[in-house]
Amino acid sequence: MKTIISIIEKAEDGGYSIYAKDENVPVTGSGLTENEAKKDYVEVLKEQAEYYKEIKGKYPEWYDKGYKIDYRYDVSGFFLSFPFINATEFAKSIGINPSLMRKYKNGLSAAGNKQKDLIQKKFSEIVQKMEMVKF
Repeated sequence: MKTIISIIEKAEDGGYSIYAKDENVPVTGSGLTENEAKKDYVEVLKEQAEYYKEIKGKYPEWYDKGYKIDYRYDVSGFFLSFPFINATEFAKSIGINPSLMRKYKNGLSAAGNKQKDLIQKKFSEIVQKMEMVKF
């Protein structure tokens, strides 16, 4: 079974866009809400597989053998989906320049792999600490 890593990001119109990280799965979806974008993305996946079958006479390998979707957020998609998290304060808490984090949030700049790894590590530490909260 193929796992299609799919990136959720903030679209230019302020809604959501989703694309497959794998260049062998040239699919994108969009919507005003995250759920609309996911629904559109799944529909486009199926349409693309059907189109491939029409052209090549068989389904693409990723579709034929089954697939699952692993959704992941880019920084802009993360802040769009969780608007209650303040980008400036989040940046300060993990040691990143707040102005740069706001650029990531608004899609004006993209974090490199080293920066993404740092953000992920610090975010995971925050989540782990939050899991200890019991009311």
